[in-house]
Amino acid sequence: MFFKPIQGLVSRLIFTLFLILILGCLSPETALAATVDRPILTVELLQERLKLPEQNNGNQTIDLKHLEIDLRSENSEFRDRFYSLLQARLTRSSHVSLDLSDSIVKGSFDGSLLALRVPLYGQALSPLFTPEELEQLQRDRRRISQLRSLSRLILDESQLNNVSNLKLAVFRSGLILKNTRFLDSVNFNNIFFLDRVEAQGAIFSRDADWSETRFSQPFSLTDASFGAIARFRNSIFFDQSNFARVHFKGDAIFIGSTFENTVNFHQAQFDSAANFTRTHWKGNADLSQTHWQDRAQFSKSDFDRALFLSEATFLSNITFRESLFSQPVNLRGANIWGLMDFSDTRFSHSAYLNIAELNFDSDRATITGNPGQIGKILSIPTLQGNENLLQNLVRNFRIQEQIADANQIEYQIARLWQQELGDRFRGIDINTAHPETLAKIGFSPQQVTAILNYRKQQPFVNSNEILNLDEIDLATYIKVRDRLVFRLPISLFGWFDMGLDWLGLSLLLWLSCYGTNFGLVFGIGLLTIAYFSGLFWWIDRDRQYLPHQTLPHLGESLWMLGSFIILSTFGLLAIFRNSAQPWLTLLCLAAILVPLPTCFLGSLYRRKFESESFELSYFVEEGTLRQLRLAIGRLPIVPRYPLFRERYLPLLLDRRWNWLNYYDFSLNNLFKFGFNDIRLRDTHLPGEIASLVWYQWILGLLYITLLFWTLSRTIPGLNLLIYLK
Repeated sequence: MFFKPIQGLVSRLIFTLFLILILGCLSPETALAATVDRPILTVELLQERLKLPEQNNGNQTIDLKHLEIDLRSENSEFRDRFYSLLQARLTRSSHVSLDLSDSIVKGSFDGSLLALRVPLYGQALSPLFTPEELEQLQRDRRRISQLRSLSRLILDESQLNNVSNLKLAVFRSGLILKNTRFLDSVNFNNIFFLDRVEAQGAIFSRDADWSETRFSQPFSLTDASFGAIARFRNSIFFDQSNFARVHFKGDAIFIGSTFENTVNFHQAQFDSAANFTRTHWKGNADLSQTHWQDRAQFSKSDFDRALFLSEATFLSNITFRESLFSQPVNLRGANIWGLMDFSDTRFSHSAYLNIAELNFDSDRATITGNPGQIGKILSIPTLQGNENLLQNLVRNFRIQEQIADANQIEYQIARLWQQELGDRFRGIDINTAHPETLAKIGFSPQQVTAILNYRKQQPFVNSNEILNLDEIDLATYIKVRDRLVFRLPISLFGWFDMGLDWLGLSLLLWLSCYGTNFGLVFGIGLLTIAYFSGLFWWIDRDRQYLPHQTLPHLGESLWMLGSFIILSTFGLLAIFRNSAQPWLTLLCLAAILVPLPTCFLGSLYRRKFESESFELSYFVEEGTLRQLRLAIGRLPIVPRYPLFRERYLPLLLDRRWNWLNYYDFSLNNLFKFGFNDIRLRDTHLPGEIASLVWYQWILGLLYITLLFWTLSRTIPGLNLLIYLK
């Protein structure tokens, strides 16, 4: 007797668990039908609801919520009455809505049978609609284009009659489908919705066709589910459209659709292929945190505003071929597992790809685009947290043999590293900053105290540690993050070493774009040759207390001045065309070329010349051969051995072409090749001139190293020629 109550309780528990198991194994449709008992919609009930609509904010609503609507072929009599009664009531006034929320619709649902059929052409539209509705109809530019095309076809009365028979399906009423479950196919093809369409949480078990549909008012499919193909081909969304958290289990087809306003696909999931080919996005497009299990196509699409793909996951290929981007594309934190194709894609001057914190593995995924373009539009704001990403991108482009794009990524790495080194000098070190300094940049007294207490125990290493403090909120961190740096204590030698790193990196960036721009390096060489050639010509021909024999005649002066201007112009054009910061490049070049030569010239002209050979040039040439020769190991002074010295003769100052020798001498010193072996004499020579020549020769060694390094990075295979022994 004592065990009977316990036995009954156990039996009921087992039965309950068994029932839950059975319901869990059923399909969602069957489970819902088993758990929710909905009344079946009959003709009588439908007529009753039509006579007594609900009042909602001054608008009438036909309440068909929480019902089971059977539109299957075996129930054809009810189906015909359903469409005819609803169509008559909905087309009578525009201030009525149809509410099918939480209902189950069995059989195919054809929304076009509920729309108002009106002539497509002519003035017959006017008396059927209010002025507001007519204005909305005029917004469909494609429909207007069709009307104009049809009007040109009308040549006789028979054609006019044929065109007049064309009908336009207009849904004047609002449509509410919240949590509605359609067990069969749904057809809203070629309908113009003049009012809102709200389908939050709706379930479309079979194909849903919204092709060539126009949505004049906001359209919402939040949390909806498409069990089969969802077609929105050539549809137009005039107002905001919301597809947030929609689950597309079948193909999603949006080919040729236009989004006139903002569109939201936040957290949408695409289990099958998604086709957005030739779509036009005129507002912001939010596709953040979307999940794409199959291929996605955005080919030949236009994005007039920003595109957000942050934290999206692409398990297959995604294509943007021949698309146009007018604003930035945000790929921050996205996951790419397949091919992301930007081939033949056009980007405006303000458009770029923000790929910060992108999860990308070059062994499994690929980013491709037009060679020489795709690397320039990839943007990463900081180096911290993106080191592996940048290295993977370099490997990705080198695998595709897109050397220019790989070099562009390496240039970004160097630029970000330079920026980080500069921030370490300029920024406020949170581990050593005075409390008053922390308060001035935006921390409250409580936050300053928390920072001081934390750094007494251990120094801050990165920004995550300061965000872990309870007193530090995100708003405060965003306000001060650009002024803070996180570094361990550095010795004086460490500061000096960091300064050398910054200086060397800055020189490589300003003078060669970190070895990625041959045009910039060549332009600097042209400007340097013009500068030193003019300088040596001036020193050699215009001496203090000199006889008139060394003065150049007018023709030579004009040739020298003209050649100097031409070479300098070409050099400046190359610098301004290729350098990311041309003025910094020129400032850096001026710091190298101007101060020391100016000091040498000032010292030279402050004292009297002591040379005994005023009529002879400071420069001599090897007179046995005139040929193009490499001069990498050649020193700029004449050899000591007498037999070799006999070959070198002073330049002929009275020749009209003598000005070319100074360019040849600079070519020998800077580019390490020339047409004649021209050197500096070692007798009766002012020390300032010798110092100036040796200074140019040393700069030539550095320049030719920079030139070869740049060539090895920009020409595939040349690095083998240089580095392999």
